[in-house]
Amino acid sequence: MSFSGKALLLIMSIAVAAPLLAYWIGRRIPVPLVIFEIALGVLIGPDVLGWAEADPLIDGLSELGLAMLIFLAGYEIEFGKVRGDTLKRSVGAWLCALALGLGLGVLLADGSFDKGVFIGVALTSTALGTVLPVLRDAGDLQGRFGSVVMAFGAVGEFGPIIAMALLLSGRNPARSAVLLGIFAALTAAAVFWALRPRPPWFSGVIAKTLHTSGQFAVRFVFLLLALMLAASETLGLDVLLGAFAAGLITRLLLTGAAPESGPAVLEKVEAVGFGFLVPVFFVVTGIEFDLDSLLDGGRTLLLLPLFLLLFLAVRGGPLWFLAPRDFARADRAGLVLYGSTALPLVVAITAIGVNDEALSAADAAALVGAAMVSVLVFPLLALKLRARAGGGKALPADAARDRVAGSESW
Repeated sequence: MSFSGKALLLIMSIAVAAPLLAYWIGRRIPVPLVIFEIALGVLIGPDVLGWAEADPLIDGLSELGLAMLIFLAGYEIEFGKVRGDTLKRSVGAWLCALALGLGLGVLLADGSFDKGVFIGVALTSTALGTVLPVLRDAGDLQGRFGSVVMAFGAVGEFGPIIAMALLLSGRNPARSAVLLGIFAALTAAAVFWALRPRPPWFSGVIAKTLHTSGQFAVRFVFLLLALMLAASETLGLDVLLGAFAAGLITRLLLTGAAPESGPAVLEKVEAVGFGFLVPVFFVVTGIEFDLDSLLDGGRTLLLLPLFLLLFLAVRGGPLWFLAPRDFARADRAGLVLYGSTALPLVVAITAIGVNDEALSAADAAALVGAAMVSVLVFPLLALKLRARAGGGKALPADAARDRVAGSESW
């Protein structure tokens, strides 16, 4: 067996073992699935057992997994709920977080702008995919509080991707803005096309091939993803922007053209993503995690709790002050904790930073480690604070553990 085959076998074994561990351990301690995927990747990686290392094949699958992760995030966002005063407040909170994050990032990077940008943008993200299932089981998702968290979290996902396209491309920001405008125009044209009524045969082909080897809809979705990735790459923008836009367009297209088949199509796409590609990305993240630097102590180990506090200060601080005026203290605290929960985009941003040699593997490990702790701690603290204040109903113990442990943490 080639080394790629051995590594892939180990990665897929972890992909199977991680949900089992999340289920068993989650009965006592709620741990998100992604934590097991990264931790087991660290275990088989060079710094522990030394059983696996990333190579071109594994790296390619990992990049596809990241693209699928961002695609599914774009699909998940309901922009119909992100509007009005709440939208203004959520955008304002994120812009404040970006300014604060960039300033602190450059300071922590000893004046290095490139490194500071990676740190600063990472501090502004929100793991909305981790937060939404918890809100749903708490009965808050359809209420006022859930709508506000959805709005602030959506901007916390979309904003960092735009910032990456503008600030992390290595080009002049003005030129990046022009190229981003061109991409926005292409995306707007695609959205307009997606909203137009489709001919009857389109939905007919989707329905007839949905349970056959043809799988027209699934193939069409991946073609759309490939087109948007190619468009972003051609313009010199980060491919994550293309993946996110593809998710938005796909949701509009399936909702309008095939409302009855749309959920089934999404299930099939999620099966490919969360069943194969996304776990590969997170396990490879663990394999490439610089555990030695973290355990050696010194600056890297001190950075982990510092970054955790900065997630709360940089991302959470503006959320507290720009939360809707009718929010009580418990609601504001819950919004801060949910909004400061981060991981997937932190992993993506640090991976790009390490590949561009702008961010050291040690600093990336500290950022990812802090984000992992935020996923473990912040949502559960938010639940307890709001339940204690009567702002949200407490989850049954088993439901809370199963939901937090089982969410894929996009």
